[in-house]
Amino acid sequence: MLTAKHHDGFCLFDSALTDYKATNTPAGRDLVREYAEAMRAEGLKVGLYYSLIDWHHPHYPVAGDSLHPMRNSEAVKAEPRNFDLYLEYMHGQVRELLSNYGRIDIMWFDFSYGKMEGETWRAAELVRMIRSLQPHMIIDNRLTAGHVDSESGAGLGDFASPEQIIPAEGVVDRAGEPVPWEACITMNDNWGYSRTDHNWKSAGQIVRMLVECVSKNGNLLINVGPTARGEIPAASVERLEEVGKWMRANSAGIYGCGKAGLPKPEWGYYTRKGNTLYAHIINPPVGPVALPGLGNKVRRARLLADGSELSLSRPWMAGENTRDCFVTVGPKSCYDPIDTVIALDLA
Repeated sequence: MLTAKHHDGFCLFDSALTDYKATNTPAGRDLVREYAEAMRAEGLKVGLYYSLIDWHHPHYPVAGDSLHPMRNSEAVKAEPRNFDLYLEYMHGQVRELLSNYGRIDIMWFDFSYGKMEGETWRAAELVRMIRSLQPHMIIDNRLTAGHVDSESGAGLGDFASPEQIIPAEGVVDRAGEPVPWEACITMNDNWGYSRTDHNWKSAGQIVRMLVECVSKNGNLLINVGPTARGEIPAASVERLEEVGKWMRANSAGIYGCGKAGLPKPEWGYYTRKGNTLYAHIINPPVGPVALPGLGNKVRRARLLADGSELSLSRPWMAGENTRDCFVTVGPKSCYDPIDTVIALDLA
């Protein structure tokens, strides 16, 4: 997913509604078009981020923005601003993005706050326009400040988007029904590039966040902030390559998987796809891996990374644990330091 326009109002696409765009810089290119074409060439879906607020537009109400550094300026407060003109601009840019760049699969709006939510954005009208132009497309829930409504739980959108947290039990609506969701989280402490921020999450942390999200029927959106030269920081590349290496061996325990319907084990997490249960061993136990309540329910166990068969046997000292199943992986050196995944074929 690419940031087409952030809060500062600068557009990476060739909008006919503003001169504040990439095509009027030395880059001289429509970066959204290049991105969309590159994604499709790799068989990937196209997602765009678009900020609902715009600190550059002359009619956006900066004085009412709780985040803007000039919000208390008397000069700013005195400026004449017509919010309806801004809304026409904002709706017009969304129409451009959904009309000029082929199929868009995800539209990720950001963000509502205070009274700047819902029909302040003419949200229902905006959603109708989106559905008419790209009916297949999914949108997030940030057209509302609380990110939920009383019916779908997704707030005029298709999925919830908790930020910098992973919900303890996933996301449900007010009726207690599950809502599709994804946690959006940074690789260090900043969404944009910061040369002084070296508090990078490890590849192991990123994989474990992904596993936790999937185990709760969620998805993980991990942020990468390019430098001012458009380069991905080396620290980000290193971590993404390590995550990619783990995924090449273990992706079956992630893609198409969801909640297992079992209590969270002490050693890690479960994910499940059909009749296959995936045990993600984050904290290797002493001795065999205990699978509580799965006695006589597991037909076969194998190490997902290389397909090797694992022994299913109850240790003699655990003979009374008849409700449990036990899998022998081996000494600690046999475990992946990030996450060892065992595929369990259920009876």
